[in-house]
Amino acid sequence: MTTRILTGITTTGTPHLGNYAGAIRPAIVASRQSDADSFYFLADYHALIKCDDPLRIQRSRLEIAATWLAAGLDVERVTFYRQSDIPEIPELTWLLTCVAAKGLLNRAHAYKASVDKNVDAGEDPDAGITMGLFSYPVLMAADILMFNAHQVPVGRDQIQHVEMARDIGQRFNHLFGKGKEFFVMPEALIEESVATLPGLDGRKMSKSYDNTIPLFSSAKEMKDAISRIVTDSRLPGEAKDPDNSHLFTLYQAFATKEQSNEFRTDLLQGLGWGDAKQRLFQLLDSELGEARENYHRLIERPADLEDILQAGAQKARRIATPFLGELREAVGLRSFRETTQTVAATKKKASKGARFVSFREDDGSFRFRLLAADGEQLLLSRTFADGKAAGAVTKQLQQGGELDIRTQGDAFTVWLEGACVADSPAFADAVARDAAVENLKLALAPQQD
Repeated sequence: MTTRILTGITTTGTPHLGNYAGAIRPAIVASRQSDADSFYFLADYHALIKCDDPLRIQRSRLEIAATWLAAGLDVERVTFYRQSDIPEIPELTWLLTCVAAKGLLNRAHAYKASVDKNVDAGEDPDAGITMGLFSYPVLMAADILMFNAHQVPVGRDQIQHVEMARDIGQRFNHLFGKGKEFFVMPEALIEESVATLPGLDGRKMSKSYDNTIPLFSSAKEMKDAISRIVTDSRLPGEAKDPDNSHLFTLYQAFATKEQSNEFRTDLLQGLGWGDAKQRLFQLLDSELGEARENYHRLIERPADLEDILQAGAQKARRIATPFLGELREAVGLRSFRETTQTVAATKKKASKGARFVSFREDDGSFRFRLLAADGEQLLLSRTFADGKAAGAVTKQLQQGGELDIRTQGDAFTVWLEGACVADSPAFADAVARDAAVENLKLALAPQQD
């Protein structure tokens, strides 16, 4: 079974070593699993809640996009997009807002913390609190529910928001589903093994503490930052305590088990802090050096990043647009031109309008597409050496008969005489895939007058 995983990073700052070890690196590793369908996005609408500096948000969007790609994210395997490029998300946010209980949002940790801070300061409880902050959990619910994510990797402070997404999704299903579950119920995925890195002063690495090590700063800047890591006053030759050393914790997050054991032994035997910091620098420079070069290359080519993100948005919207259409239909936002039809009548009409389109690739090979009446691509053929061979396969398919359709993940293939001749696009899930198989059979069935 394919598991859909969704992760977003808010675009309000420059990625640092803690972001990489705690979120980016494990997410990229997880995306390479054969049973993972991963969605990664830049949460730039969320950034507007925290930041009113347009230049900072724009720069952060660029830096975070470049960071994901430089760190090894394969955009062919995953869906990588900007939140603001998916107009269906704010529309879904409103649909969910209309069913979300205010009492539920009153209990959100971020809102309650702001209220408590105001009360302690003798201010009006809601002083300075925007609707963006108050409604943050609904926007996050829309991010998750739009793509029916099964798992959402989050820190412990975000578990409540995933639970709220479940509550809101269940409420929508109950009111408008009529027996259909529009939304799957997401689960918060807590990675206990994922590192929470200490900063230069030993507190959690955070921009708010000004204690970070920038991820892709120059080698000199990284070395200077490492030199500022707070250590105890023990001199070279005196035994150090690795388990209470922030420097050792940082080293462990990037070293192999053998390297960590060796470093621990050397600290216990009196390795000086200066030499220890040099070893940490060498380790980080070795792991991040190539990615750093890729990062700066990407930063200098923002148009390429834009193309990648636009392609990711198109991929995401192939799921979001028809799904939102279903949701609009469910709540009563329907076109006056539409008349109620049975599903069978709709499918029959669509099948009569299906058509084959042949074309030639740049390398001289031939292919064909099978398009539904609405223009949706049902099949894309494999390549053929000449147009005659492609035409022969098209003719066989048009003649109808028993089809050899083989499902594979969220897609399927069509075979003739033991050879694969065409592939379907990837669908949102197995349910959508099976529906497409039925539509294909209707489209290729002989028509009777």
